[in-house]
Amino acid sequence: MTAASAAPETILEVEGLKKWFPISRGLLRRVVGHVRAVDDVTFSIQRGETLSLVGESGCGKTTTSRCILRALTPTGGSIRFRGEDGNQVDVATVPKAGLRPLRRQMQMIFQDPFSSLNPRMTITDIIAEPLLVNGVTDLEERRRRVRELLDLVQLPAAYMNRFPHAFSGGQRQRIGIARALALNPALIVADEPVSALDVSVQAQVVNLLLDLQDRLGLSYLFVAHDLSVVKHVSDRVAVMYVGKIVELAPTAQLFARPRHPYTEALLSAVPVPDPRRRSGRIVPRGEVADPANPPSGCHFHPRCRYAVERCRVEAPALRAMPDGHLTRCHLAEELSLASVQEGHSPASP
Repeated sequence: MTAASAAPETILEVEGLKKWFPISRGLLRRVVGHVRAVDDVTFSIQRGETLSLVGESGCGKTTTSRCILRALTPTGGSIRFRGEDGNQVDVATVPKAGLRPLRRQMQMIFQDPFSSLNPRMTITDIIAEPLLVNGVTDLEERRRRVRELLDLVQLPAAYMNRFPHAFSGGQRQRIGIARALALNPALIVADEPVSALDVSVQAQVVNLLLDLQDRLGLSYLFVAHDLSVVKHVSDRVAVMYVGKIVELAPTAQLFARPRHPYTEALLSAVPVPDPRRRSGRIVPRGEVADPANPPSGCHFHPRCRYAVERCRVEAPALRAMPDGHLTRCHLAEELSLASVQEGHSPASP
């Protein structure tokens, strides 16, 4: 096998992605500004890889994921997806008529298993609906596929004719996963797939997702805010703040040595299972920046305890460190930030 053939295949390339929502006022609804929900986001996902997007509520994680699926039309940038035929398609600009074949290959697992399932449809109808929409008209063929999918997500086929209200939260999420797998997609966007579940059930669903990834060769874009879950499922982690990626690195590297003060603050909230260790929680001062009126320079500088004058006037670019770690911080080489392993001890420039 040659080096070229052994290289991992990139299934998704997002470059300079933007999604701005207009702010309208007055009787004539004039546009007076924009909410920059996603502002110049760039990353890639390899086939069979899990990339996690993390950050506070409102940072742009879900908007990014919906743009990738073209549930929202991006304002700018490109979303290049490599389809079954090996050719790349820019999802951001493809006409609406060309979206259906792409959506067969990209599916979503929703956050709330209670509201994402139609209460008036049986489990068979819910899971088989993507098949029917995409031209599988034979009833017996659809029922056979539903049985296969229920077995894949570890639910009995006897549940096929029941309605969603008869199931627990974890079972409903398994049904949602089965529906997402109905068309054999290559990329799954999982939007907070376990945040609405009991802690005891979260591990079961996460382990199911990992097992399905190994068996089916799936790629995941995993949107989450729980870093304990992210550490367990991810190959790489991208940290977002006010519409921008401020740090991107392999999971172990990011948890062991964060390069951005915002990442340090997020990691300090991860519980450490040691009663003898004092909590070193870092709480950034102030409020999250307004994406409709972000601060000058680094968007995080009003809340950053390391900020210097350069941070206030010059916007940092996302740049690579010598170890390949990407960060959007002017002081990345100078700071020694606390990791989870270190117990969040105070860092210093």
